[in-house]
Amino acid sequence: MKLKNMPKEELEIMSYTDLTELLLKENKKPMNTPTIFRKICDLLGYSDDEYASKIGDYYTSLTIDKRFVLLDSNEWDLRDHHSIDLSLEDDEEEEEEEEDMIDEEPEELPEEEINIDEVNTDDELDVDDDDIDDLNIIPDEEEDLES
Repeated sequence: MKLKNMPKEELEIMSYTDLTELLLKENKKPMNTPTIFRKICDLLGYSDDEYASKIGDYYTSLTIDKRFVLLDSNEWDLRDHHSIDLSLEDDEEEEEEEEDMIDEEPEELPEEEINIDEVNTDDELDVDDDDIDDLNIIPDEEEDLES
């Protein structure tokens, strides 16, 4: 049964996305959001104000519903009308590359030798007295409260 021939009471029971699905099936071609929702509003007898206030929520419901796909042309169509081309060859090549990387020995990094005599100790640090004056000492009790 065509949407135009359905009783208004039956149309009001249906969700916007169900009405969209029927419209796209009847139309047999993709449609943009305002056109689809305008047709739904006309079927339900909504005013222009209702159309304007509800179109944002309508768009959101289309994006969430898996029955619909948004095309590059900014038109909605039924997902069933579109196939996804999956290439298994690419996936197999990637898996082989990953396996090759796993099988390879890790590169040996040169170890750095540290000369203990060259390491600064607290006694050798250059500290200005001005820097020490800027420091604040916080008692342990206050430090615990700040955490």
